[in-house]
Amino acid sequence: MLNTRQIRAWYQVHKWTSLVCTAFLLMLCLTGLPLIFHDEIDGWLNPEAQALDLPASVPDEDLDAIVAQARQYRRGEYLRFLDWDDERPHVLSLAFTTDADSDDFSRAHFMAVDARTGQLLGEDRPAGGFIAFVFELHVRMFAGLPGELFLGLMGLLFAVAIVSGVVVYGPFMRKQAFGVVRRDRSPRLKWLDLHNLLGIVTVAWALVVGLTGVMNTLATPLFGLWAMRTLPPLVAPYRGQAAPMQEQFGSLQKAVESARAALPENEVTSITFPTANLGSPWHYLIWTKGRTPLTSKLLTPVLVDVLNGRRQTAAAPNYIRALKLSRPLHFGDYGGLPLKLIWALLDLVTIAVLGSGLYLWLARRRSAPQDVTAWADVAVAEKSA
Repeated sequence: MLNTRQIRAWYQVHKWTSLVCTAFLLMLCLTGLPLIFHDEIDGWLNPEAQALDLPASVPDEDLDAIVAQARQYRRGEYLRFLDWDDERPHVLSLAFTTDADSDDFSRAHFMAVDARTGQLLGEDRPAGGFIAFVFELHVRMFAGLPGELFLGLMGLLFAVAIVSGVVVYGPFMRKQAFGVVRRDRSPRLKWLDLHNLLGIVTVAWALVVGLTGVMNTLATPLFGLWAMRTLPPLVAPYRGQAAPMQEQFGSLQKAVESARAALPENEVTSITFPTANLGSPWHYLIWTKGRTPLTSKLLTPVLVDVLNGRRQTAAAPNYIRALKLSRPLHFGDYGGLPLKLIWALLDLVTIAVLGSGLYLWLARRRSAPQDVTAWADVAVAEKSA
């Protein structure tokens, strides 16, 4: 059992970690709310092109023909990505940029084509818009990687605040009924009880979402670490060779068939075209995923030489797998609309916890000496009673 000094120490940890991160956590909760429903909001604000109404027996078109046709629409630009859209069957999404190796996709052109005919369905996922603005604020605060890492630090402080809050909650509740809200006492004490109740009810969810959020802020350095460790040995034989031009690329269809043969239990989900920054200048980087609900979040890349079709498989390390699993868990977008509604409700409760904690701190500075002052003070009083 904690003694008085330990309780006060834990309370100080909880108070100051909470105060430092509260403003940023409130921003993250408020911006996270629309991001939970980003598919629905984007579909309403920017309706996406849908596949043609064709018989189910119509097979997919050859990828080489689709790519050649798409390049005619974007002459002088570089095809950077090709994605099979999970939400829209038979739709391929292609991304073009004016620079072959630029990492800035804010001005990229996205287009949707029907996978069975290669027919252009329309401009797809335009850059900008409400969700893009909210996402940039939520993830990076418009400060790039430094902003992303700073929010990761705030997430760690949030996790410490949660743990220290649980530690302090135990002594505080030793002589109280669970869930009690003493409405006959001062407004500040009622808010203290409500803060405790909402916090302890949502503690597991808040800790999971907080830690997965921290994991997501490490996406850029983790992928960079993976590329630094994995790609050099694979591309070592190509050192000194000139990177092939777009016109020299070999068959994409054969490259995809090779990847499917290497990992028959997986399905191809996207392709990164040869680039110096995001993959290899000499390979198609073909991303595959499992077919079960769990393994569908785990990606395994296959590199296929664009000139001779030679295949190399690069297994993703555990930290990349953890990153891929943390993303859907963070936003609750792996269980359909019912889970999103639960995530949104818990998000609102967390906002109430953060707001009530801020109120308690501000009210304490104005409160009379005889009023209840804080969790630690209450716990000490209960213990000595």
